[in-house]
Amino acid sequence: MESNKQKTHQLASEKLIGSVVSIGTDSATVKLTITEEMIVDSYHLSHGSFVFGLADYAAMLAVNEPTVVLGKATSKFLKPVVLHDEVTAVATITDNSNGKKVTVSVVVENQNNEQVFEGEFVCFVLEKHILED
Repeated sequence: MESNKQKTHQLASEKLIGSVVSIGTDSATVKLTITEEMIVDSYHLSHGSFVFGLADYAAMLAVNEPTVVLGKATSKFLKPVVLHDEVTAVATITDNSNGKKVTVSVVVENQNNEQVFEGEFVCFVLEKHILED
């Protein structure tokens, strides 16, 4: 996988949404370890927002444009994620024919190579930052 410099989401919290493993041409891989702060009950279940955040971050890095934003996501949680799980998101661009609208497929697996999440993220590359006047 080709290694590219990160051009977007450069201030993202590794603790909350993961650390970059690799950024390639039209793909990215991000890893997150589930911590106590992410747990919602006595069974040590992690809140789904952390896995979703990981997947979203991977999608943004696959596009890797400074002005990329998420427009729409379709997601499916397939298996519970619990304390100390190490989850890895692999994002792959599946449609970039428009240039401004980019579709990214993301699969998240745990440390046992079991798929825990899959999603499709529709991203938009804006002319300028969404908060810029």
